[in-house]
Amino acid sequence: MVRVRMTRKGTTKKSFFRIVVADERSPRDGRFLEQIGWYDPVPNPPKVKLNLDRYKHWVGVGARPTETVAQIVKRHQKALAAAAAK
Repeated sequence: MVRVRMTRKGTTKKSFFRIVVADERSPRDGRFLEQIGWYDPVPNPPKVKLNLDRYKHWVGVGARPTETVAQIVKRHQKALAAAAAK
């Protein structure tokens, strides 16, 4: 099965994450099919860059996001909607 999940990058206590589409059998930081964004939790508020079109494509063809990625996407969509409303 294909999953939308995060891979860890960065150094100790300064980590950031790439949001990738990968086979669930591959290791966390291993092979992936496509990188669709990144998430940096260090600044306040955390920074997110995400290609929502590609995310929706992969979910549409059967990829399942992890709980964490689903929460990040939901918050990102709310922020985009709030910015568009201004």
